Formats: sequence, structure tokens, C-alpha cells
Amino acid sequence: MSVLPDLHLHYVQTCQNLSQPENPFIAHVLQEADKNAEITKGITLKLAGNNHLVPVPRVTDDDLGVLVSVLGQAAFVTGKVYSLCLCFGKKLSLLPALFAPKENSTLQYLNLMFNDIGTSGAELIAGALSSNQSLVHLRMTGNKIGNQGGMFFASMLKINSTLKKLDLGDCDCLVATAIALTQNKSLKAINLNRPLLSSQQEETTVHIAQMLRTNSSLVELHLGKHEMKNFGVERLCDALYQNSSLRYLDLSCNNICWDGAKFLGELLKKNQTLEILDLDANRIEDVGIIYLSEALATRNKTLKALSIVSNNITGKGLVALAQAMHSNITLSHIYIWGNKFDRSTCAVSRLQLGCIDVAPYKVDGEIRLAELSHGLAKHRYWSPRCAAVDPGAANASLAIVAVSEYL
Repeated sequence: MSVLPDLHLHYVQTCQNLSQPENPFIAHVLQEADKNAEITKGITLKLAGNNHLVPVPRVTDDDLGVLVSVLGQAAFVTGKVYSLCLCFGKKLSLLPALFAPKENSTLQYLNLMFNDIGTSGAELIAGALSSNQSLVHLRMTGNKIGNQGGMFFASMLKINSTLKKLDLGDCDCLVATAIALTQNKSLKAINLNRPLLSSQQEETTVHIAQMLRTNSSLVELHLGKHEMKNFGVERLCDALYQNSSLRYLDLSCNNICWDGAKFLGELLKKNQTLEILDLDANRIEDVGIIYLSEALATRNKTLKALSIVSNNITGKGLVALAQAMHSNITLSHIYIWGNKFDRSTCAVSRLQLGCIDVAPYKVDGEIRLAELSHGLAKHRYWSPRCAAVDPGAANASLAIVAVSEYL
């Protein structure tokens, strides 16, 4: 954490005005300010409470009051991160001060993941963002804002033209959000994972598909844990034949079988935009991966990353994929752990170790495969205790589709 000298001075003045003694959190901020008195660039203030290595004091409501007072006047702050432990309570009404438009405002990134923000908090934040002209990335996943909270954000998306990335997992009102995205021309990436679905009829997927027919700005779309079945995948594929902007499609943790993979295979034969396809934790099996392999071997030359982790695929399907990769030089990242490996699987692969999530090793004269900590976005919501692998290997999507940073 870094702070500027004049920000340090304002913290001192603010703390002197408090009726209570300076608390440990503020003391820590002041100590960091003393160490970084020469810094002249914008800063990013990280206040995450889930540090696995160093015990950190958790931010309280009183801390937030000081932070809002200070940061609301700090034009050089480029990011604020309030993660996991932030307790807003009665001080939630102060949040709009952080978003209020003002001269030289440079607040660009705000992380409010996994807090206790509800409908009223969503209304405040969405209302403030309706007039904000600086914030480009907001993370709200893990907050139970419910259907009404989702409506507030959907209304905001019809007005806001600055926000580029929005992480809105664990919420409802997907239909209103999809409708808003038919009008919004600025949002590049949205995470709609783990929605609170009210039925199993996939009407939300149908509305998202209709949105994709007309939306020309969205580059990255996350639809994990939507209870999506083959019908929903077919609707999405029909829409993506007309879409020329989407590059990253996340369909992980759904109920997609080999019929759904067939629709995706037909899409890949004609689509010239998709670069990342995430099918983790579905059930496409051998038949499904053979459909995808055929498309990759013969027609598709744009897909760069494919993740099929835990799809009940055996050696037959994995060998078909490996053979397809011999004629497809564009596909550079593939993730296959959690399937059923046999001798034939262990013997074939042209990928380098940094681009795949398994590594060969020999035991009793036979080649086996071990899992590596590689993936498209292993550290989307958490940071490892120690860097087991290069960050680029664990979060390959950042290098392939740059807009996915932080999302």
C-alpha cells in the first residue's frame, strides 16, 4: 500500500478531528505514508482482509468513515480495494462520495467483493455510478443484492457510458441486465456467474442470447453456474453467428452434454472471433470433444484457449483433440485435468508445459500425468499463499484477452 505526502497530512488532520483515539488501521496507513513520502504518481489502496500470510486488522465502520472523508478528496487515487471483511452498516450512505464527479477525479477500480451489501447498498452504488465518469471497473460479486438490487444496476447500465468491466455474480435480475446491455455500448466485460435463478426453463439464457445478437461491444462474458442445458447452448450459438465482438465465453459449471458441444462445434466452424472457450465442469464426454476437435482441425483458426476440465472425457476423446491440434497451430492453451487418462492420453501432446495443466512423469516404466496449477483464471477471487507458478500460467486469460484483467 502506498500513499502520498499530502494524503498523509489529510489523514493526520482527519484523525485529530476524531473523538476516538487513532485506531490500528489508521496508524498503519500513517506508517506507510512515512515510508513513501517521495511518491508522485497515483496510488492503489489495498485493504483486503484475507491476507493468508500476514494478519491484518479488519476495516470497521469507523475506519470507513475516515476513508471516505480522505479518499473523497484524493484526486490521485486510481483504485480502491475493499474485500471480504468490510462492514458498511450505517456508514454505507457515505459511499456515493467516492463516486461523486469532481475535477481531476481518477477513481478507476473499486473492489467490493464478498461483503454484506444488500438492496439498499446496491441502490446507492448504482445511483452514484449513473453520473460517475471515471470508474471503469467494479467488482460486486458475493454480495446478496437480490432481484431489486440487480434492477438498480440494470438501470445504471442504460445510462453509464464509462464502466468497462462489471463483476456482478451472485445476483438476480438477469433479464433486465440483458435488456440493458442491448443499449449499453461501452461495457467490455461482465461476470454473471452464480445467479439466483427462479426457474429451470432457461429464459434468462434466451434473453442473454437475444442481447448478443445486437450487442457489438461486449468482449468477455461469464455465464458459469447458470444451470444451462443443451437448449440454452443452442440459443447462444444461434446468436453468436451474428456477433463479431465476443472473444471470451465462459460456460463452466453448467449441464452441457455432447449435444451442446455439437452446437458449439458448428459455431466454431464459422465463428472468427472467439479466442477463449471455457467448458469446465460440464459433461460433454468423448462424443462432445470429438465434435469440437473436428471443428478445430478443419475450420477454426481463431480459438487460442480451450478448457475442458472435468468433463468425463476418456483417452479416446483426448487423443482426438491431440490429433486436431497437430493441424491447428492457433490453439495454444488447453486444460484437461479431471478427465479419464489412459496410456494413449499420456503419450500425446504438442503443448509446452506453461500452456497446459498437466505434466508427464514416469513411474514403474509408465508415463503418467500430474496436475499443474495452470488455468484460465485460477486466481480470480483469491491470491495464493505463495507463487506456485508464474502468474501468466495460472491466469492465462489475462494474456489472451487483456480486458479480463481483475475480472
